[in-house]
Amino acid sequence: MVTAAPHAPAPGHSGPQPGVTQRRVLHVVPSLGLGGTEKVMQLLLTRLDPARFHRAVWSPSDGPRAALLREAGVTTFIGGDLGGVAARHLPHIVHVHRAGWPQPELLRPLRTAFRQASAATHPPGTGAVAPRRLPAIVETNVFGRHDPSPSGRFIDVTLFVSRFCAERFARVQGIPAVPPRWRVLYNPVDTVLFARLTPDPADPAARDYSRPVLGRLSRPDPGKWSSLALHILPVLRREMPGFRYDVIGGTPDAERYVREHGLADNVRFLPPVRDDAELAGFFNELSLLAHANDTGESFGLAIAEAMAAGLPVVTHPCPGLRDNAQLELVEHGVTGLVADTVEDYAQAVLHLLRHPETARRMGEAGRRKAAALFDADAQARALEALYDELCPPELAAGEAS
Repeated sequence: MVTAAPHAPAPGHSGPQPGVTQRRVLHVVPSLGLGGTEKVMQLLLTRLDPARFHRAVWSPSDGPRAALLREAGVTTFIGGDLGGVAARHLPHIVHVHRAGWPQPELLRPLRTAFRQASAATHPPGTGAVAPRRLPAIVETNVFGRHDPSPSGRFIDVTLFVSRFCAERFARVQGIPAVPPRWRVLYNPVDTVLFARLTPDPADPAARDYSRPVLGRLSRPDPGKWSSLALHILPVLRREMPGFRYDVIGGTPDAERYVREHGLADNVRFLPPVRDDAELAGFFNELSLLAHANDTGESFGLAIAEAMAAGLPVVTHPCPGLRDNAQLELVEHGVTGLVADTVEDYAQAVLHLLRHPETARRMGEAGRRKAAALFDADAQARALEALYDELCPPELAAGEAS
């Protein structure tokens, strides 16, 4: 299914201009659901300048983000054959959001279909303008994995979502993760919206960091949890009986733990939020974010969003080669606290609740860091610069359409 929408201007842009060559950009995502990968795609794609880029997305399945994309003027291709979509749409740039491991069923059809479309449009010996080059292929490598397969060589630029992922990739694979082939582009966060909808941490009257309320945010997936997230609760109740723990993304095991330990008066399991405005409302009830995930984070979108909302974050390291980008975002003693054990983690939470000025200072630092490194508009401008590098406007203008 193809759904085309009028090319509504993105925020801060005026829309298509006469005489400006638009380059066709096709983003490819595994779904159009409410997950972090899909959210990153939406934030980047909707902020591309529509005067310079025709924006489109392909996904094998529909989801709630499709309507949001169409409202922003993005053409959506739902289901069907990706190769066929590429052959009809003829993108100048294909941007794939994927885990990073081999996916020949995704990459090979793109190149094959494009070669066939070019040959059909400009058959040899007809005197027609030479078909343009194959599209540039960019991947956002969500987990920092390596694709040594033949189809992996189709990729022109890999974007890692954190320095941690790039550095681990280089260490494990023995491949220098440096430009132009390998780069880091942090996941985008709508820092302007969070600054508008959440209290200014620099204003003591705006947020009370002594309120004994901590929160947790993730998918309702056991793989996103750590035992720390639960085992700290009896310690907190012993030392601060009136604390509250707001959880989005609770699992059956977590709910059972709370029942069995008589913690129902302290813990609230909340439904998922639908958008960033609801997420800001969730953050506004908290004094800190308690992050705990045994697999770690290749970026940590919930952490970055909490920082943008002015919250300090408590997190923990993960051993070995597991993801540890949470330690890149949470600087111990600056934007939050890092703790290894259950007791240390619980004491870190208690320390911030008992020292609101420390929590406030960390919340200020977190908001500054998020604005400097993760701002969605800045990340989109950086992505536009990459697209310009891979397919300059004059190259697109000189190609047959």
